[in-house]
Amino acid sequence: MSLLIAWLAGPGLALAQEPPAAPAADPYAEAMRALGEGRTADAADALNRMIAAGPEGPAEWLDLAMLHCALGHASEAFALFADIERRFDPPAGVRRLMDDQRQQGCRYARRASLWSVQAQRGYDSNVNQGAKNPEFVAGNGTPLELLPEYLPHADHYTVLSGDYMTELNERGDFAFVQVHGRRNDHESGYNTLSLFAGLEHPWRAGGWRMRSVALGGLLALGGELYQQQAQAQLRATPPLRLPKNVDFSMLAGASYTHYRTLTNFDALTLELRGVLAYRSKTVWGQASLGYLDDHAQGTRPGGDRNGWTARLFARGVLAGGVEGELDLSHQRWQGSNPYSPGLIDAVRLQRTSSARLALIYPFTAEQSLQLEWRKVRNRENISIFQYDSRQIALSWRWDGR
Repeated sequence: MSLLIAWLAGPGLALAQEPPAAPAADPYAEAMRALGEGRTADAADALNRMIAAGPEGPAEWLDLAMLHCALGHASEAFALFADIERRFDPPAGVRRLMDDQRQQGCRYARRASLWSVQAQRGYDSNVNQGAKNPEFVAGNGTPLELLPEYLPHADHYTVLSGDYMTELNERGDFAFVQVHGRRNDHESGYNTLSLFAGLEHPWRAGGWRMRSVALGGLLALGGELYQQQAQAQLRATPPLRLPKNVDFSMLAGASYTHYRTLTNFDALTLELRGVLAYRSKTVWGQASLGYLDDHAQGTRPGGDRNGWTARLFARGVLAGGVEGELDLSHQRWQGSNPYSPGLIDAVRLQRTSSARLALIYPFTAEQSLQLEWRKVRNRENISIFQYDSRQIALSWRWDGR
C-alpha cells in the first residue's frame, strides 16, 4: 500500500510512510475485516456497495481489484487491472504489484478443513479419584474405614483421540467433531469414550466481534452411556484500544448435563468469563477469570452451588525447535445445603487446583511428539471427596488439512 500512497500523493512523500487507518465506515476496510474473520459473504456485500458507489480515483480502483482477487474473482480483478493501466498510467511499482498478482492468480486461500489424530500412552496415580484419607467420620461422630474400592487405584492407560473441523458456507460458519477414548490396562470400569459435535457462527454487532457456539456430547464410562451434555456459548470481543498483540473478550455460556446412571444429579450450569489473550510470533498466552452458577434439576445432594474459576495458559518456543506449555487452573464450588443430612451435615466446599507442563517437539510440519506431566489436587471440607492425582504421558500427534 505504501507504493499506492506514494503514487497518489506525489514524489514528495516517502515510500516507507504507512497509510492512515481506514475509517470504520469504509466498505473496503469492512470487506478486508470480514475476509480475515472468514465471512466471505459479508465481504462480498461490502464489495457490492463499493461497486454501486463507483470508484472515484485510482486508489479505490486498485482496492476494488484487490478485493475481487481476495474473493477469488480472477476475471473481474484482471479486467480492473487493465482499466487501471489504461486510465491512470500507474508507476512501475504498482504495475509490478498487479503483474505479480496476475502470475499468482486469484484463489480464496481460507482452509476448507482441519483435522488431527493423537495417540497417547501414560500413567495415572489415581484413576478412580480415590479418597486421600482412608477414614471418614459420620454425622454421629463414628469413624468409618473406607473400602478398598474407594481408595486411589493407579494404572497405565492408552488414549486415542481425533478432531475434525470444516467450513460450511461463505458466512464463516463451520462444524466440528471431537472423539476421545481412554482405555486403562486394569481398571476397565473407568474406561471412557466421549463424542462431541457442534457448530460455530461468527457475526458482528456494531463494532463488537461475536461468535456463537452450540454443541452436544455423549460420555460413556465403563462401557455404558453415563452422561449427555448440551451447551451454548457466546464470545463477544469489544472494540477496545489495547496494546499490540493483546485481545480481550467475554464469554457467556449455559450447559445442561444429564446423567443416565445416576438420579437427581442433572444440572444447568451458567458461566460468565473474561478472557485476556496475548499472541506474538513465538509466544501465545491466555488468562481467564469467571463466575459459575450451577442449578440442580432435582434433589441433588447439596442442592444448588456457585463458584468461580481461573486459568492461566502459555505456550512458547524454547530451544532447538522444542515448544513448551504451561497450564494452571483453579476452581471453587460452594454448595447451598447440607450434603446429606444425618450422614454428612456439612455444606460442601470444593477447591480443585491443577497444573500441567508439556514439552512438544515437532519433527515434521504435520507431526509432533509431546511429553506431558499433570497434577490435580482436590481439597474439600468433606474428607471422602478429597483426592490427589498425578499423570505422566507421551503422545504422538498428526495435524492435517
